Amino acid sequence: MRPRRSLTRTLARSFTIGLAATLFALAPASAMYKVVQPDGSVTYTDRPPLGGNARVTPLGRDASPAPANSEGALPFALRQAMQRYPVTLYTSADCAPCVSGRQLLQQRGVPFRERLVLTEDDAAALERLVGGRTVPALTIGNQPLRGLAQGDWTAYLDAAGYPRESALPRNWPQQAATPLVERRTPSPAAAPLPAPDPEAPSAAPADSPEPTPGGPIRF
Repeated sequence: MRPRRSLTRTLARSFTIGLAATLFALAPASAMYKVVQPDGSVTYTDRPPLGGNARVTPLGRDASPAPANSEGALPFALRQAMQRYPVTLYTSADCAPCVSGRQLLQQRGVPFRERLVLTEDDAAALERLVGGRTVPALTIGNQPLRGLAQGDWTAYLDAAGYPRESALPRNWPQQAATPLVERRTPSPAAAPLPAPDPEAPSAAPADSPEPTPGGPIRF
């Protein structure tokens, strides 16, 4: 009986390898996962299991693990929460509660964008987004939260599916904070007009308007 069992295992292993190769050939570049069940069995799929004790590893097109600082390397539950309910933190300079709110998100391992409220335009944009000008403010998906209330922030993060303990890789990059309203870059200065030719006639056409004192109007 042992030779038959060995042959069966060999055939099963060959079938698994062949199936994996077929899946890699047909699947898109970022849609493959290696699922290792507690009994040691391995499955390659484009949909990782939602529960259980299986170990899930995202794979690249060449069957290599996804980079640790890419979204594909995050646990499935955290990645789903990010996609469905992205988090944005609104802060300003010299704001102690803003520092506390940032630390709360970092300690919990919540990936977030940070937007700075520094000007009147920023404050007006914040009011349109969350219904007030108080910082720190937080949006979780479409849910605005004004002011730092740790209990409220935690409850809404729980409801959105964010893990209660950090599951971020150690080298996960935090995006730099950016102004809420994009700053307009000043237009380049116009080139100076050439000096008038002293020998050219200075008379203007009869229908030319009188020059405006103080130069042209600027908008």
